[in-house]
Amino acid sequence: MEFTDRPCRYFRKPGPENTEAVIEAVARRLEEGRIRWVVVASTSGRTGVRFAEALKDKADIVVISHERMRSKLKEEVERLGGIAIDETNLPLHKRGMEKIRNAFYTLGQGFKVAVEVILIAADKEVIKPREDVIGVGGTGRGADTAIVAKATTTRDLLGSDPKTRLEIREIIAMPVKKKWWE
Repeated sequence: MEFTDRPCRYFRKPGPENTEAVIEAVARRLEEGRIRWVVVASTSGRTGVRFAEALKDKADIVVISHERMRSKLKEEVERLGGIAIDETNLPLHKRGMEKIRNAFYTLGQGFKVAVEVILIAADKEVIKPREDVIGVGGTGRGADTAIVAKATTTRDLLGSDPKTRLEIREIIAMPVKKKWWE
């Protein structure tokens, strides 16, 4: 029987106060090797800058926002060697994705966001499908969730070829209590 023991950091509740602990958990996971990319959700760019600063020598950072990032923060991500992509579409909010989105919400808002930024990065061809990457999301602001997943595009998320489908490989950090958006 083969197995690996890896720690998972569980937070009592979701929120931005968990950001620093998520950065630490992601840095610890990166030390194990095999993962090159960290994809971070960051609406304004502030969380993206924090990850880019902390992990600049450990991974390639992609910062994704569905809104326009603050220009100074976007420039700072890029100055630190990261890739900043803003004004993106949210693939899990398109018509027909409600059940998939709601299934991810059962693991938390940040979990859904962590998956979504991986999809966006693959759709934009910044990361390669089938590659293990770390996705980071949060609940409203900051970061409270990090996962390792086999990257895929939105088209192949649940496609007919099992080799190209999304696979959640590990949970690095997540809140135990969930926030449900009404």
